Amino acid sequence: MSAATAHRTDSAPRPGRPDERGIHRRLWDLIGGRSERPSWMEKPSPALSALKTIVILAVSISILVPMLVVVSTSLASDSEIREAGGYVLFPTDPTLEAYRTIFASPLIFRALGVSVLVTVAGTLIALFVTITMAYALSRPVLFGKPMLLGIVLTMFFSPGLIPLYLMIKELHLLDSLWSLILPTAFAAFNFIVMRSFFMALPQELLEAARIDGASDFRILWQIVMPLSKAVIAVIGLFYAVAYWNSFFNAMLYINDQELWPIQLILRSYVIQGTSMTADQLGVQQSAAPQSIKMAVVVVALVPILLIYPFLQKYFSKGVITGAVKG
Repeated sequence: MSAATAHRTDSAPRPGRPDERGIHRRLWDLIGGRSERPSWMEKPSPALSALKTIVILAVSISILVPMLVVVSTSLASDSEIREAGGYVLFPTDPTLEAYRTIFASPLIFRALGVSVLVTVAGTLIALFVTITMAYALSRPVLFGKPMLLGIVLTMFFSPGLIPLYLMIKELHLLDSLWSLILPTAFAAFNFIVMRSFFMALPQELLEAARIDGASDFRILWQIVMPLSKAVIAVIGLFYAVAYWNSFFNAMLYINDQELWPIQLILRSYVIQGTSMTADQLGVQQSAAPQSIKMAVVVVALVPILLIYPFLQKYFSKGVITGAVKG
């Protein structure tokens, strides 16, 4: 028996032999649910399970209660909002008047259309740029490392608002939807995740396709992309959420109110507290201003909330695999 084995044998508590660990150490191990076995073989202690339950409940309540207040206020009447002081937790007489006003308003309906168009077109363009560049730089190409280094440096250095605005102006993209799509059509972080995922694919499969005469575009379309559905779905969701929530570019480059996205409407009329009158909304009669504001928030949240659950299952496979491997 080696010295290390003998030391481990002597240090472990034996039947009939008092535990040499201090009483405070044993109590701490009991509270924390620790033992000599690996952690994945042990059940958490009652105290730790209770602590986890309390934390999860606290986080869930802090998220669900504000959302409930927003939805309830959007369904409340003007009198209920005045009696509650601006926000309603449980409306006694719910009404859909605020949502009828929103979808009858040319301003908000047009802003929703702009946001949907920018999100769909921007996500498709961004995915095309990211996928093609990630695949190209995952292959041994000439000047690949300097180009990769230049892309990584963009994560740490930004040209600034003034040079970017002047470039958009010189390209004649002001008051154009392209100014909301092209400046954010590429993200270095998404590119790195996707490139790492592509590099983790079996190289033998790609080499076999190349020997059979397949071109790079055919390999990308018929082999790489079907094997990368998880990371493509995750990166696509990242781009879609970024485009949908973006308002800063519209605030900088869009002066025409007809081209405002829904997020800029939220900023102007909800966050800054500007009153949304019937004339501004373009309707004959409107509901309570506070309920309209909360209804706009709900309408802006619903599309992402509907898409997110369908792509949630791809997160661990897409992001973790792409970030760890390669």
